[in-house]
Amino acid sequence: MVGRRIARRLAFLSSAALLFPLSSAIAETQAEPSQAERFDCRQLAEWEQPGSPLEWFERSLWASHCHTFQARAVRIGIDGVRTLALSRDIQDGIEREVARFLDGPSVFFERRGLIGRMTWSSDDEEVPASPAGIARHIEQYYRLGMGSDERIANRSAVRLDIEPLDGMRFGQRLWLDSQTALPLKRELIDDRGRVVETFQLTELQPPELHSGGVVLDAQRPPPEHPWRPGWLPEGFIDQPIDTHDEQHGRAIGHRLYSDGLSTLSLFVEPIEEGQERLIPGLHRLGISLAVVRHVVANEHPMQVVVMGELPPGYWYRWRKT
Repeated sequence: MVGRRIARRLAFLSSAALLFPLSSAIAETQAEPSQAERFDCRQLAEWEQPGSPLEWFERSLWASHCHTFQARAVRIGIDGVRTLALSRDIQDGIEREVARFLDGPSVFFERRGLIGRMTWSSDDEEVPASPAGIARHIEQYYRLGMGSDERIANRSAVRLDIEPLDGMRFGQRLWLDSQTALPLKRELIDDRGRVVETFQLTELQPPELHSGGVVLDAQRPPPEHPWRPGWLPEGFIDQPIDTHDEQHGRAIGHRLYSDGLSTLSLFVEPIEEGQERLIPGLHRLGISLAVVRHVVANEHPMQVVVMGELPPGYWYRWRKT
């Protein structure tokens, strides 16, 4: 059943978000590495140390694309504590991340991709690579500040405090390696100032700066869709990645939206006679929440699902639109 495939996809996306919260945006798309534009990672060794919170944040995104490493991590959330093994490498300019749970059921995730773009492009518009585009974008919706330096995973770390300017997104605290700017720890903060999730590296083998280029995703025009969301929080942009996969066929529309830190995943599918349906309402998937609605469009019943790591204020608003 299609509805069951969506439920499995929701669980997969929720798990993947928990496994890679410290990674910068990766465009999961195919490219011909020999012909694609590249960012030379060796530049990072020549850049001056960041002087502001926003510069530290952007540097952390570039560092996440350009360093290879192996690590152990722990995730602490509302559903308990999980430990993981993480690895990251670059092959022919293509990034590869692997995560494996070390406790509970045996779960393995692998993700390959490129340095993405912040949004789709048009003929008269240049869209920067994600690190530069994200840094410019989040400054409009978050307040960034510096906290006290600490020690994480036996490494000196710089702390960034990231506070949302409205009630439509979570805040964050990020600890960045003072030498490489790699993210070492993330805390997700709700609107009451409570830590609702922690993801932290506990052991990090010395990371290595890639001695070559990483492929940048090509600029692509937006695809044509017969539908679009009626409301999104300000600042959430349609992400320029191919969301089609074999787990759900062409009948299911799937788009991703992000403000640079928080992400929404939106599914739209026709409801066929006798098809299993997801239960309407609000569903919790770890720290993520999902809202299911059944609507009628052009006399056809449709199932709409939206999920992401956003505070309750967003979900109450979405359920009423």
